[in-house]
Amino acid sequence: MSTNRVEAFSDGVFAIAITLLVLQINVPESGSGEHLARALISEWPSYAAYATSFFTIGIIWINHHVMIRRLEIVDHSILIWNLVLLMCVGLLPFTTALMAAYLKGSEGEALAAAVYSGSFLVMTLVFAATNHHVLFRKSELLIDEVDDATRHLTVKRGAAGSLPYLLATGLAFVSPYLTFAICAGVAVFYSLPFATASESPTSVAT
Repeated sequence: MSTNRVEAFSDGVFAIAITLLVLQINVPESGSGEHLARALISEWPSYAAYATSFFTIGIIWINHHVMIRRLEIVDHSILIWNLVLLMCVGLLPFTTALMAAYLKGSEGEALAAAVYSGSFLVMTLVFAATNHHVLFRKSELLIDEVDDATRHLTVKRGAAGSLPYLLATGLAFVSPYLTFAICAGVAVFYSLPFATASESPTSVAT
């Protein structure tokens, strides 16, 4: 199959997921008696979760483009791996809404934080596995040959992003705020120019 169809379908999933994020932000009800400014400020977990997930999905989209661009064609196994990755991406609007709803709560906030960071962890691992499959098991489908050192470095850098998410998930039951801060910090770090280079073979975390 042509890579154009894979990218077109994948871009559609990324676009829908990233759009659904903003729909999870509640608009304060008119006439509720609460001052609008206070009502807007009280929704800060939704804004923060939205920004974190938006940049995380955006980073994955950039790296997905780099990964697919290496391929001349795709086969059935790559399509399956890609579907699993997109399934992880499609789950993020739900986990983002869960985190935003429970972060300030007195019950369930630890589990919500664990689910949120855990969804990033799973997505990072699936992306790394997909990249590994493309670079090592399906190297004959690559447009240009990639040397062994570059392939190992690419996969290693992608998998490295799982470490902070693993830590964040483990710390969720200590402090949901700390978990959220780690997830936000990872998103900020990989948004920086030196951490994400679409023209390089490097795949970033998440």
